[in-house]
Amino acid sequence: METLVQFLEKNSIYIVLIIVLIVWFGIYFFIYGLDKKVKKIEEKLEK
Repeated sequence: METLVQFLEKNSIYIVLIIVLIVWFGIYFFIYGLDKKVKKIEEKLEK
């Protein structure tokens, strides 16, 4: 049975996929948090 390291050495596309997914999730949560902050500022300006 292969170890995890040997598996990832042979299939490095999975490492790239994991990194790309982490980056996309980071971008998503950053934009989501930014949107919430902008909505709060817009509500303050309307008052």
